[in-house]
Amino acid sequence: MIHTRRLTRVFERAGEAPLVAVDSLDLDVERGEIFGFLGPNGAGKTTTIRMLTALIRPSAGEAVVNGYRLGVENDAIRRHVGLLTEMPGMYDRLSAAYNLRLFAKLYDVPDVDAQVKKYLEMMGLWERRHEPVGSFSKGMRQKLALARALLHEPELLFLDEPTSGLDPEAAHMVRSFIRELKAQGRTIFMCTHNLDEADRLCDRIAVFKTRLLVVDTAANLRRKLFGRQIVFHLGKEAKPFLENIRRFSFVQDVKSIGNKLLVKLDDPEQQNPLLVRTLVDAGAHIQFVGEIRYSLEDIYLTLMKE
Repeated sequence: MIHTRRLTRVFERAGEAPLVAVDSLDLDVERGEIFGFLGPNGAGKTTTIRMLTALIRPSAGEAVVNGYRLGVENDAIRRHVGLLTEMPGMYDRLSAAYNLRLFAKLYDVPDVDAQVKKYLEMMGLWERRHEPVGSFSKGMRQKLALARALLHEPELLFLDEPTSGLDPEAAHMVRSFIRELKAQGRTIFMCTHNLDEADRLCDRIAVFKTRLLVVDTAANLRRKLFGRQIVFHLGKEAKPFLENIRRFSFVQDVKSIGNKLLVKLDDPEQQNPLLVRTLVDAGAHIQFVGEIRYSLEDIYLTLMKE
């Protein structure tokens, strides 16, 4: 769905050295996935989206977006993708319905009124359709902007901070809607600073800081960076049982903290039963067994530090 090779954007600055915003980006986003594009402020994420939606030209490199070549078929790219920007511009003095009708006509949507009603109802804004957008809250404006991005039924959707500024209920609604779009077979390229949201929604994530640092699933990144750590909670001091666990070749690391044993394994589902039997035979009273689950925030901060 999206394929880039050495995609680069350099901004010239008067009296200063050029600013490299995106440096040699090689990226492949598959059809039907939710792809998270993560990075700090100023990393070049929005610049990347602006290039991929044919709003600005790359300085070098090439890309194919939804089957269309960037720089050759830019009009087709803009016509066949949806875009939700972090600061969506709306005509504040016009009603919600009029805003959507205006953009629907720009996209040559066949049945404008039906599409406008469909997405206003979907976003819970139908009853407010005649009110000026300038009177809307940040969350309502965000939902209206998402409706605008979907009016022409694009297969590929770019979302830049889709739940920014939303209250928990509205954010939950938007996340549910994103999952529904994926179920319909649409591809979603999403930038967000909400790492918990990215962890729950995205099939794969890319961590980016001018250059691409890594692309993988969150689960694979957890295993690569941290392995899988199992915690055995015992009824007494855990240190005496270290050697009972350390003797197994499949144990990658083990340490004790108070009444807990922290054991790093590659396949806990297969290896845990043997460790439990060993500890019980050694006289340990196991209260319960759990696994430390590193968050996407842990992954992100580790990669940024490296």
